[in-house]
Amino acid sequence: LIGSLKNADLSRGCLSETAGKSPRFSLDDAARQAIRAALTETPQPDSEHVVVAKTLTTFHCIACHTRDDFGGVPESYNPFFSTREQKLGDDGRIPPPLTLIGAKLQPAWMKKVLYDGESVRHYMITRMPQFGPSNLAHLPALFTQLDVLPGPELTIPSPESDSEIERNRERRLRPAGQELLGDKGLNCIACHNFNGKPAPVNQGIDLMTTYQRLQPGWFSSFVRNPGTFRPRIVMPTAWPNGVASHKTILEGNTDLQIEAIWYYLSLGTSAADPSGIRGVSTKLSVSNAARTFRGRSRVAGFRGIAVGLPGKLNYAFNAETGTLSALWLGDFIGVNWNGQGSGDFHPASEPITLAQDVSLVSLADENTPWPLMPVMTKEARVNPNPLYPKNLGYQFRGYFLGESSIPTFQYNCGTIEIEDRSVATGAEKQRGLSRVLQFHSPLPQTVWFRALTGDIQSSSERLFQTGSLRLTIPDRETKLRPLSADPQRSELLLRLELPQGKSSLELLYEPIQK
Repeated sequence: LIGSLKNADLSRGCLSETAGKSPRFSLDDAARQAIRAALTETPQPDSEHVVVAKTLTTFHCIACHTRDDFGGVPESYNPFFSTREQKLGDDGRIPPPLTLIGAKLQPAWMKKVLYDGESVRHYMITRMPQFGPSNLAHLPALFTQLDVLPGPELTIPSPESDSEIERNRERRLRPAGQELLGDKGLNCIACHNFNGKPAPVNQGIDLMTTYQRLQPGWFSSFVRNPGTFRPRIVMPTAWPNGVASHKTILEGNTDLQIEAIWYYLSLGTSAADPSGIRGVSTKLSVSNAARTFRGRSRVAGFRGIAVGLPGKLNYAFNAETGTLSALWLGDFIGVNWNGQGSGDFHPASEPITLAQDVSLVSLADENTPWPLMPVMTKEARVNPNPLYPKNLGYQFRGYFLGESSIPTFQYNCGTIEIEDRSVATGAEKQRGLSRVLQFHSPLPQTVWFRALTGDIQSSSERLFQTGSLRLTIPDRETKLRPLSADPQRSELLLRLELPQGKSSLELLYEPIQK
């Protein structure tokens, strides 16, 4: 340091309003006053509000978001924020405000947004940078502590309750919620996608994400008066001044109508389509190059990727867990609308389905149970462990297309970097999928690879078979053991002793044609 600032003349040097020999930083009056105030104030522990404000400033969150009365997109940058859905207005292109964000988002979802880059605004071109838990781990708890929004509780009825009153309440709310969302009610589906099916007017946020993302108190307050939270929002209010616009549904009771919608959305993908949903089914085919489609699927989860290879061999990859999750012969897939995106896909012929749990982990020993993907039920509709893959060290890093447009998936398992590429092999009557995993490890380490589950029969040390699939593995140490959740079935584990640097694993999957 040149010298202490304790007794410095704060009207001179770089804080002077006139040019001199000192460096010039083009400071305006407000900046000079802020620096002088910071230098003259006695240091005090930062309050929670200040910690949040400093964090949002340090990582430039306020360059895109507003929180209370500060931040937002500067006028000079505004033209660079664009959208694929022009009819959504500014809400379709400007990132959402962070005001009351702690009362808005479920804690688990907030962590997915901050740590994993989770996004539901498929139409927004701008994407949030990732700064990692080491920089942002303190934010979720602070947001929850600071942001409080009083509101009515929205209780979820149970169709299997011992109480007849509760069962009757469920039978009343379910159809009401379905009707309110549809074109004979509030017609929310005109501007919101529903369960992967596109809206006919504006393809806004998919309503199926609502229950998982939002806190019930915030949801109730927001739908009553959206303009209070987003002044320029195009979404109308269905309950102006708290009065229901539809008097025939639940006798026009505003609280009951909102509760019915919340309950209906809590049903997740099991919820029947509201009236007015017009899903478009489109068949995708494969020519002389591979074809890749991203979307939801029962065979590949929420972040599914379908790959069609020339020769009518296809497979699905679950990017949420880094797992080859299905194979099938024949035509490629059907999708619910043209193009890629958040829609769903289904194999065009009967698939061979594989386990969708994380397939590469470190185990304490060969007897340690395999960590299974959390399961949601009617009674427990919220994912009990939304960070399941991340907690096991898995992180998807994307993919690139190589020769003949064949994708190579890139992901991490702890400190191991992995490239995963599969190609078709064999003649028409005996098609196979040759899968090569390339590992790059910074140090020697042992991991386990879960290659197969089900009713597994062993033909040799390298050849294993289920009812519809034959798997050939390299000469590696294996462990064939009962599944912890179903001892009548088995799982095949490969022990991988990875050296420092590069190594590989090659597997051959062959569908058994009957």
